[in-house]
Amino acid sequence: MNQQTEPPAAEDRTFLLHGLARELFTLRRDPLPKMSRPRWLAWLPHVVLTYAAIPCGVLTGMQLNDHYGVYGAAVLGLSLLTSASVLLSMVRPIAAWWLGLVTTTLVAWAIHDHVGQGQSWPWTPSGPFTFAPLILMVALRVPPRVTAWVIGITLGLSGLAEAVLRPPHSQTIVAVVAILFGFVGILGYALRATRLARGKLVEQETLTEEERAQRTLLEERNRIARELHDVVAHHMSVISIQAQVAPHLVENPSAELKENLAGIRENALEALTELRRVLGVLRSEQPDDPANPHHPQPTLAELDGLVDNVRGAGLDVTTEVAGIRRPLAPGVELTAYRIVQEALSNCLRHAPGSRVEVGIAYGPRELHLCIANSAPTRPAPPSHGAGHGLLGMRERAGMLGGELAAGPRPGGGYEVSAVLPMDPETKKDAEEA
Repeated sequence: MNQQTEPPAAEDRTFLLHGLARELFTLRRDPLPKMSRPRWLAWLPHVVLTYAAIPCGVLTGMQLNDHYGVYGAAVLGLSLLTSASVLLSMVRPIAAWWLGLVTTTLVAWAIHDHVGQGQSWPWTPSGPFTFAPLILMVALRVPPRVTAWVIGITLGLSGLAEAVLRPPHSQTIVAVVAILFGFVGILGYALRATRLARGKLVEQETLTEEERAQRTLLEERNRIARELHDVVAHHMSVISIQAQVAPHLVENPSAELKENLAGIRENALEALTELRRVLGVLRSEQPDDPANPHHPQPTLAELDGLVDNVRGAGLDVTTEVAGIRRPLAPGVELTAYRIVQEALSNCLRHAPGSRVEVGIAYGPRELHLCIANSAPTRPAPPSHGAGHGLLGMRERAGMLGGELAAGPRPGGGYEVSAVLPMDPETKKDAEEA
């Protein structure tokens, strides 16, 4: 059995017509957007339109009285409808356009028998200008094809009225109306396109900033992973070497001891191989690049050298260590060093000529860091960095379960403080419990 189906092109046309009908016969709320810049003029379009509604109604009433000799309550009603349509366009542009069409039709009906020699119909001389704000409000908030249909329907009804009901000796102004409405429609389309483009630009800038922050965060995590990979790999290598050397340090070691130590060394080598295979991908694509050497990661024992380098760059740095200085877990040592390093780099970039105080306090369970600088004595040069150094420091502190705070000081300058647990695993277990 042959089943006739509607061609896809016809289905598309039907869908477009249904969508257009929904756009033209809708009462949905579509408020007039505020101006984005300058902020203090945000409500200017609404104020202007509100004030424009009054002269539009007054002008309609004056035209009916003075030019066409129409009097009575109908004049007041048509004047109020004209003003109401302009006010309604701020909230429901399509509904305001339909109300404007109805008002124009009623005005044309009221003046039909009062049109004299050379007077215009169905539009009064001021009618196109009181109707133009409705076209503008529609063009500002609907797609261009809907605006084109709105103008086309308006002009089509005007032409039909002239062709069928035109009074004798009346004058046509359809050409003038078409030019005016076309200009207003194009103006509204241009303003709408500008507003949408500006909104897209702001949205894109926001997304770009978020992507930049996310990319910086991922890069910092990769850098942390590479550094921790070096720390873990170093300790696994030490375990392997100690397991290999241990049998030679014992006189007449038993077979069980040799077997266990051999198993330890084998497992350490296997773990080291897997670690390098998995985390090695975080290395440079060119491992032999001398700019990216594999070397032991720094610790707080090298802090004096770091401070000396910063002093050589022209920054006045003082250090103070409280508590019993002792070796910490490799991850804590590395994180503390990197936080101090990044904070001092920020001082060099953003606070030239300032005095910097670096404080390190060894507590029973936590390591306290404080890097504070005074106000700069000379302007800072422009920085071309991404501005996410604090993000990396917070990421490092959070990785260990620590905390980091940064902000301006009351007397001027800036301060970075961090609290790192001595034993991250112990703190993590306590939090989980």
